Order: sequence, then C-alpha cells, then structure tokens
Amino acid sequence: MIRVLVVEDHAVVRAGLVALLNTALGIEVVGEAADAECALAKAARLRPDVALLDIDLPGGMDGIALAGALIGRVPTCRPLMLTAIERPGHLARALAAGARGYLLKSATPEETADAIRRVAAGGRVVDARLRDRRPEPCPLTEREAEALGLAAQGATAREIAADLFLSVGTVRNRLSSSIGKLHARTLVDAIGIAQRHGWI
Repeated sequence: MIRVLVVEDHAVVRAGLVALLNTALGIEVVGEAADAECALAKAARLRPDVALLDIDLPGGMDGIALAGALIGRVPTCRPLMLTAIERPGHLARALAAGARGYLLKSATPEETADAIRRVAAGGRVVDARLRDRRPEPCPLTEREAEALGLAAQGATAREIAADLFLSVGTVRNRLSSSIGKLHARTLVDAIGIAQRHGWI
C-alpha cells in the first residue's frame, strides 16, 4: 500500500483528492495538511511514501520549497506536485528542489493515481502538457531571487536583512539589481515579472 500525504490549502479540493485517492487501488491517504508547517510535522510522524503538494500554500513556504524541506526531513518521501500552474519556470524549480513529478490539476483521477504509483516506484512524472515547454533561463542569481521572493511575500528590506543575516544595504542592492536585470520600473513590476516566469 502506497502511503500518501495530501497538502492542499483549499479544503474542498483537499477533501476531493482524499476521497478520490482512497478509492484508488494500492493507495492510502495517511494524512492531510493545509500548509507547509503542518505538512512537515505530519510527514515526520506519518512517514508517507509520496507527498502530493500544491504550489500555492499559505505562510512563508510554498509547495516547491516544501518539497525540498520534506526530503530533508523524511528522505524516503517522494514529493509530487499537483498544481494549476503551467509555467515552465515552476516546473524547473520544482524538479531542482527534488520533486519527483509535476502534474496539472486538470489531470484525470486515473492519471493522478498512476502518477502516484510511478513516483512511489522511483520514477519521474511530468505532465504531458508541459514536457515540450522550455523555461526561459532566470537572469537572477540565487541570492537575488531569494531576496525578491521574500519581498513578494511582503517583507521589508529590514525584515529580509534580518531573515538572511545581511545588511539592509546589501538587501537593497540585491533588489535593485533584480529590478535592473528584469528590465522592470519598480520592485512591484520586478516581482510580477519573476512570478509570471516562475523564477520566484
């Protein structure tokens, strides 16, 4: 039996996934969570084989960051993204973070269950609708993207500096550099461009 943790912030969608998966042959939902913090705690306790993760989650950690954190906490757990986001940049980030698959929410129940089985068996799954799409290379450095990502969550330069153990000046330089590299006029524009491409 494949033990699955479902992480989805919309209660109705989560309930539907749980009901669907519990009727699938060889699959058992052992836990569910609405945010990353709860997911990490449940994964440590329940040791699921597969974690089915939405990308858009409340709080400070999205599903892509959660995928990496889950692997660190429970190395035997294989993250599988289930999302409505079709941007190639998000696919690239998810796979780089350690996700074993990326499935769109428009997948059929059979496709979803089959993806879980394939990932549990050690395979990789990428939704057929995304396989031929190539992400644009991200012009930002990892540190610039990190600072811009925190700014996207509403953090001020001072808060970002405290979070990353940097000076406020260094944070402002990274944000300014991000604005320039993305050919944006403002920080809000830069955040929007980076989010649309899946770079943050």
